[in-house]
Amino acid sequence: MSADLGADVPRPNILLISTDQQRFDMVGAYGNPAVSTPNLDRLAEQGVVFENCYVQNPVCAPSRASLMTGQYVSAHGLHANGVDLAPDKELFSRHLADAGYDCGLVGKLHLGSAFAGRTEPRLDDGFRVFRWAHDPYPGSSENAYHRWLRARHPDLYAAALDERAKFDAMPTQAHYSHWIGEETIDFLRSDREKDKPFFFVANFFDPHHGFGAPDEYLRRYDDVDLPPVVTRPGELDSKPPVQTEASHASYGGHARGYTSYSAEELHEVRRAYYAMVSLVDDEVGRILDALEDEGLAGNTVVVFTSDHGEMLGDHQLMLKGPFMYDCAVRVPLVVRWPGVARPGDRRGELVQWIDLAPTLLQAAGVDVPASVQGDSLERLIRGGDGDWRDWALCQYRDSGHPDDPAVHVTMLRHDRWKLVVHHGAPASGRARTGELYDLEADPDELTNLWEDGAAWPTRANLQEKLIDVLVAVEDRSNRRLAHW
Repeated sequence: MSADLGADVPRPNILLISTDQQRFDMVGAYGNPAVSTPNLDRLAEQGVVFENCYVQNPVCAPSRASLMTGQYVSAHGLHANGVDLAPDKELFSRHLADAGYDCGLVGKLHLGSAFAGRTEPRLDDGFRVFRWAHDPYPGSSENAYHRWLRARHPDLYAAALDERAKFDAMPTQAHYSHWIGEETIDFLRSDREKDKPFFFVANFFDPHHGFGAPDEYLRRYDDVDLPPVVTRPGELDSKPPVQTEASHASYGGHARGYTSYSAEELHEVRRAYYAMVSLVDDEVGRILDALEDEGLAGNTVVVFTSDHGEMLGDHQLMLKGPFMYDCAVRVPLVVRWPGVARPGDRRGELVQWIDLAPTLLQAAGVDVPASVQGDSLERLIRGGDGDWRDWALCQYRDSGHPDDPAVHVTMLRHDRWKLVVHHGAPASGRARTGELYDLEADPDELTNLWEDGAAWPTRANLQEKLIDVLVAVEDRSNRRLAHW
């Protein structure tokens, strides 16, 4: 399909701003009074807030592959961090470039492995401007942030090379989040090809761990009462065993678990997370101001979102992994589309990250490839009603640090329910188990109904629904030529 923009309507510019590991509730507009995000709140007032946006995997690379291909994890095949996306997979940025868009990116992409200094393989992505950095830390492979930092702040660069935490605590003017803002603003003001519409991706690294921020941002939260962690004593006793394992040691034993943190340490982690979000918010504000200054705001679609969430102590867990709690897989999604979006609108439909590719292609008047499995959000952005899918799917396939035995988890969100299947044989050497939450009665996902006899009929119906959904999302884009 393609959008009919009309002969006299210029194609809109598109600015996609994505953070890394930002929970849905870490924007003031989503109802958290403790976090300071005035610029994102302003964007929300001017656009549409999607209150129930789910990513397709709770860790970086598989989720980002779903964004760029518009496909579920089982279709695009990048099932885990450390896996390269197949080079024949179509990225929606390539289609925008082919349609005449000037395309650029700054920051993380993560569609391939970048271990031990390996540079992530460059795909046919369509980006003319490509200021890539896998992460901002020492040992990262070919890194545009390091080159910028070495040129602008050589003393700070040299002093930080021996310790990751020094990059997190870098003064604001040298911080990697500031670098993302600077490069984005440079593109808007001078680096873009001004005779073309643009598509630019600003991929922030924060609020990813390791939980540090410039002092001026940490101080903003010195006297702020942060909400308590969401848990209760004995909560994990009724949850799948892998969660108890991860509570003691995150990342399959490669990182500290919740139980190793003192109350003071956990508070400092959470304070730093809030500080990182506020730093990103300030940079988003500078980017939005640059759009205004350049006269571009009136014809630019601005999208703000994140690739997945962060446990942050909730449910006695840290970081990310085989967890399908809302704080891990539900993310902010705000769309400001001048002349199309109804300012201040809020949508409660179950939307997914795979819906962004067709939305932005349709906004540009570009045909959506048959391989894309998402649906354009345009009619929801316009305030329309009507049929919309009543489910969301998330697939974890031992996607983070590998566990032994492997952990494979599938989530189905449907109506008031969340079903989470922890697969057993033959998928895994682990025992089959799961989670079932009534999100209307238990929005914090504290009470697992998986073994509750009264909920077994609901569980059975949802498991059957999941089978139907998995058939529906099989990749059948290979065109049929005849009946035989």
